[in-house]
Amino acid sequence: MDDPSVLARRLILATTRMDGAYYYFARHSGVPENLLALFYALADGKPHSQKEICQDWLIPKTTINTVVKEQVAAGHLTLRAGEGREKIICLTDAGRAYAEKAISALCAAERAAAERTIARHGAGFVAAVEDFTEALWREYEACLQQTKE
Repeated sequence: MDDPSVLARRLILATTRMDGAYYYFARHSGVPENLLALFYALADGKPHSQKEICQDWLIPKTTINTVVKEQVAAGHLTLRAGEGREKIICLTDAGRAYAEKAISALCAAERAAAERTIARHGAGFVAAVEDFTEALWREYEACLQQTKE
């Protein structure tokens, strides 16, 4: 049987390298990493609050605020009222065109990598990684809770 600690470390290293691949892409595409992440988050066509993007994409609130202000000034985004003080970020038509240009090669590379991986391991690999991520969060929270007691 494979050692779970060794497998967990391999998975953590793989996800770190995946994050590095996004950083590499952003750096070499000329689109700042946080702007690329924002456009990627908005590319699903759904409304997203600044808070939601910060939580989902692990981008600091001040960073998102700065990027959003820059993109509103550039005409790529608009803000509308959400719940309470929350602002909903919306792509303008110009922003949608800019975002598509910024992330199209990234999405094509992801699709090609996913097709190869699915052919080799099946689509279940995604659910397995999601399960591991949720389990890891629960274990970290439990570990931190124990240290507080």
